Amino acid sequence: MAQGQAGGYRILHEADLRDYLAAAPDLGAILGGEPAAWPITEVGDGNLNLVFIVKGARGGVAVKQALPYVRLVGESWPLPLSRAHYEFLALSRQAELAPGLVPALLHHNETLALTVMELLEPHIIMRKGMVAGTQYPRFVDDITTFMARTLFFTSDLALSAAEKKEGIVAFAGNHALCKITEDLIFTDPYRIAEQNRWTAPYLDGLAAELRDDLDLHVAVSRLKLKFMASPEALLHGDLHTGSIMVTDSQTRVIDPEFAFYGPMGFDIGAVLANLLMAYFASAGHERSPGERRAFEAWVLETVEQVWNEFARKFLDLWCASAAGDAYPASLFAGEKGAARLEAERHAYMQRLFADTVGFAAAKTIRRIFGLAHNIDFELIEDPKRRAISEARAVRLARAMMVEAGAFPAIADVTAAARKLRDWKPEFTAG
Repeated sequence: MAQGQAGGYRILHEADLRDYLAAAPDLGAILGGEPAAWPITEVGDGNLNLVFIVKGARGGVAVKQALPYVRLVGESWPLPLSRAHYEFLALSRQAELAPGLVPALLHHNETLALTVMELLEPHIIMRKGMVAGTQYPRFVDDITTFMARTLFFTSDLALSAAEKKEGIVAFAGNHALCKITEDLIFTDPYRIAEQNRWTAPYLDGLAAELRDDLDLHVAVSRLKLKFMASPEALLHGDLHTGSIMVTDSQTRVIDPEFAFYGPMGFDIGAVLANLLMAYFASAGHERSPGERRAFEAWVLETVEQVWNEFARKFLDLWCASAAGDAYPASLFAGEKGAARLEAERHAYMQRLFADTVGFAAAKTIRRIFGLAHNIDFELIEDPKRRAISEARAVRLARAMMVEAGAFPAIADVTAAARKLRDWKPEFTAG
């Protein structure tokens, strides 16, 4: 599957890519037909990479190549190509732990920072479907299975200390991608930063409030420290609805190039944040008042189910597969020991939930005031309507981060979101 390349890295454009794929017998067999007839379309709409869809007479593939810079910004922001290596490692490990929930890997070239994967059809990016108001009945079961298995089986609950540390080492070099998260999520939205942007002028006052809110600065700094210093499990690192492809019956998680060992709540919080943002954005996509209420009810139900099902599956794995060095069984022998360990499992989940709520808040705020935004909000054409939806999301996020004790359960989060659905912010500008 992995293949080296004489010479150095080069960006593959259509003609180069065609020649490269044609020279790889396994890929040529998957595509079929004459290479000259293969349609090649560049479809990358993310922030970092080139992504091509290639179709032949027999089948198709998806090709992803890392660029030596941040695509969203350009060559002024260089970025190491090694992120393709870490993405390949992460996808390989995720395929072992959560089979059928990531795309199949077909080919990898480390020198070219290039990976060829199965073409997911008729899957679409989940975020696009949610903007359109589409409900996905398989999503909860699939994403909770993915998170529970990938997080549990790379944690100290399942691994020996040596195995866990080897895993940390394998991903430790992905620090450039971690630095992006540390800056863009936990730091820049709360200060004046050149690449910040928001829906001006309506959110100008709110942006200024965030920059002066020291309670919020303390809360987000605690989250940043946990992100940097708590290697609990192998994270996807960018697990949002733009990194999930879906149909009514299938879910596939893609793009784990931000993978590293970090706090579990970061991945879970990312999923919940993007669902909550879809909820608040929904009103801005209405063509008539109330037409998306059923979709919004499904989103909030999904928020609750994602946490509840994840927690249930994670605890089931802990009870059945606790082979790690954490919580050694010899310390919890007998009936009293078993009862005490069971109580500790639930206390562990409460701590994890608190982390999840905080990280969800941080992920929300960055998507409204930082560099990279969500189409959930961006596709609301009227800027004032967009700002109203965003202000509602930020109001909830600030409370989730600073008033964490007000959210002891996932139902408290959805109840607060529901109360803010029709809240009318007063803008200090616009």
